[in-house]
Amino acid sequence: MKKTQSHRDLKVWQEAMNLVVIIYELTEKFPSNEAFGLTSQLRRAAVSIPSNIAEGAGRRGGKEFARFLYIALGSLSEVETQIEIAVRLQYLKDIEEINKTVYFIRSMLSNLIKSLK
Repeated sequence: MKKTQSHRDLKVWQEAMNLVVIIYELTEKFPSNEAFGLTSQLRRAAVSIPSNIAEGAGRRGGKEFARFLYIALGSLSEVETQIEIAVRLQYLKDIEEINKTVYFIRSMLSNLIKSLK
């Protein structure tokens, strides 16, 4: 990332922010008894992705940035797992689009990490 760039300029951050909106919209339809369970967990994991990208981008040096990108990758895997749980509980059905978004973000994060090494 160029020194004059902000995390807001990163396509991966923008896509992660879009994922947060999607997750919030999807979880609105979850049963109310999941408010403090899967809904909360899924939302926190989703919010963690762009938050860690932003925090890492604000740090000095590529090595530290990469560490936060790895944390974002972990949160992305959490989201993916929790989406699968929601499907198995029959809270969600068609997840093809969200899976594409998750895959796209994972690919961008992995490529950004590689570019920092």
